[in-house]
Amino acid sequence: MPGLLRGVARTAVVAGTATAVSNRVSRRQAGRWAQQDPERQVAYQQDAAPTPAAPAPAGPPSAADEMTSKIDQLKQLGDLKAQGVLTDEEFAAQKRQVLG
Repeated sequence: MPGLLRGVARTAVVAGTATAVSNRVSRRQAGRWAQQDPERQVAYQQDAAPTPAAPAPAGPPSAADEMTSKIDQLKQLGDLKAQGVLTDEEFAAQKRQVLG
């Protein structure tokens, strides 16, 4: 199972990096186009305005949130087992880990 989690984590990192790079390329292209076309410059300046920071999380998660998260994780594990990705032993070990 650690190999599966490592693969999922790697995929998340790659997807996040690709998104960041794509967004930066888009902003650079918009800046270049704005320099070429004064009408677009106003739109680019509005798009390039800094976005407000995300609000801070509101305290520790509630028991209901933790239970929902555990249920979601167990559903995902069940799906992986049904697809044949996890063996019965791997499923049982991950289930024990989720349930603590």
